[in-house]
Amino acid sequence: MLTLLAGAFLGGLILNLMPCVFPVISLKAFGLIRHSQDRRAARMEGLGFLVGVVVTMLLLGAALLAARAGGSAVGWGFQLQSPALIAALALIMLALALNMMGVFEIGLAAQRIGGMAGPRSGPLGAALTGALSIIVATPCTAPFMAGAVGAALLRPPAEGMAIFLALALGFAAPFTTVALVPACARLLPKPGAWMAVLKHVLAFPMLAAAAWLAWVLDQQAGSNALGTLLAASVVLAFAAWLYGVAQRRQLSGLGYRPQLAFALLLVVGMALPLANLPRTSERDTATASVKPGTWTPAAVAAQRGHGKPIFVNFTASWCITCQVNDKAALSVSTVKAAMAQTETIYMVADSTKYNPEIDQAINEFGRGGLPVYVVYPADGGEPVLLPQLLSPDIVISALEKASHKRS
Repeated sequence: MLTLLAGAFLGGLILNLMPCVFPVISLKAFGLIRHSQDRRAARMEGLGFLVGVVVTMLLLGAALLAARAGGSAVGWGFQLQSPALIAALALIMLALALNMMGVFEIGLAAQRIGGMAGPRSGPLGAALTGALSIIVATPCTAPFMAGAVGAALLRPPAEGMAIFLALALGFAAPFTTVALVPACARLLPKPGAWMAVLKHVLAFPMLAAAAWLAWVLDQQAGSNALGTLLAASVVLAFAAWLYGVAQRRQLSGLGYRPQLAFALLLVVGMALPLANLPRTSERDTATASVKPGTWTPAAVAAQRGHGKPIFVNFTASWCITCQVNDKAALSVSTVKAAMAQTETIYMVADSTKYNPEIDQAINEFGRGGLPVYVVYPADGGEPVLLPQLLSPDIVISALEKASHKRS
């Protein structure tokens, strides 16, 4: 158990380096620098972030364990199979970008418009940032994480929740340490006029994340859903601008309630069509046509042990780690040549949409989420699980061993 807890803590620590967390890291960094000269505020910011991370991770862990207890073979990132949630995350990223660009402010009553310090949202804002960090981290899986999460979902609930707690503490450790330890805080730059420029620059990672989520939604639910999201984005941007107008009028002592009411009405109206985005279901999966190279249990059973290795790529459009591995390892010419030389049968198990068979297979391999890479030897021997982060050498070596052919 101690090994699993250590692995979960280390996995949470490494998760901070994954690309899906980068947009929110900008918010974390901005908050730290903003309070670098105020030790009490920095401590409250760090503790608020820690609480947000821990509570959200435990809620996510409880949801996973409850779903498993109900018979669903779900894993890390399962909620991203929901088009409505993908759309909501894209709009949250857009709203954060607009806030960073100064279209509207958070906690405006406590500051002047255009102030260098940025919004002073306090511990509550830090807690919300922590919660958002966990939500946007789910498309990524760090080393040591999948095994720990997989074990958490197979162990008794108390032990499973302890593993999720260790994962949360590891994820929150860098930010919280800098916030609570004065020696670390002294390494931060002093606040100044440069922070106004930094605040605007940090909006662009948010916009990039929103664009990526829009692409995922198109892959998941089609062009109609993407069109709905784009229309909602325009409405949200207009509502944010109206909200900013209302804030400025309030500070000037002018009437602001009509603009505020209209902005809120726009947000509510925008949310209604998003709630009705098409959801993938078990029936959708069962009636979908199977393309050549698509993984199914029957396809593996038919090809296994017939003299050719099988490589199964469990992936999803919303899994950033999967996409990085595809570009950095699976798509390079040397790996393609090795697959051709070893006559490897390549199969893709795409979990972008809900597929109970894929979720069950991931569960049987003892992994708690994507990516999962499985190599079946040519002689029909036991399948081999590859690491979550691939390199061409790792893949080529696995293929050669599976085929018993060495170059």
